[in-house]
Amino acid sequence: QVQLVESGGGLVQAGGSLRLSCVASESTVNTYNMAWFRQDSGNEREFVAAIRGSGVETTYADDVKGRFTILRDNGGNTMILEMYSLKQSDTGVYYCAAGSFLKPLSASAPSYDYWGQGTQVTVSS
Repeated sequence: QVQLVESGGGLVQAGGSLRLSCVASESTVNTYNMAWFRQDSGNEREFVAAIRGSGVETTYADDVKGRFTILRDNGGNTMILEMYSLKQSDTGVYYCAAGSFLKPLSASAPSYDYWGQGTQVTVSS
């Protein structure tokens, strides 16, 4: 099974930017759909963005569209989430997830089988 490790979280002021990385233990190209979810204390885990195994199709949560970009590196082991114009509401633990490439791209957490440990993003005022 694939193992996922996130990095890049930190403390940033509102309006700032961060770049999160998720490194997989194997290539995910044409093998796994990949996604980012986030969870703030007391809230349910929520979808942020996802990218198809082919890297061609992407989908975003409405409140991050135009501010976040999800992409893969050319080698296929790393997924990136570029976050701009950060808001306090973006605060949370960001999780990387992988699910079967054979399934449609999904914003639903149960569609993903493998999860990383998360990286904390804190946006201050």
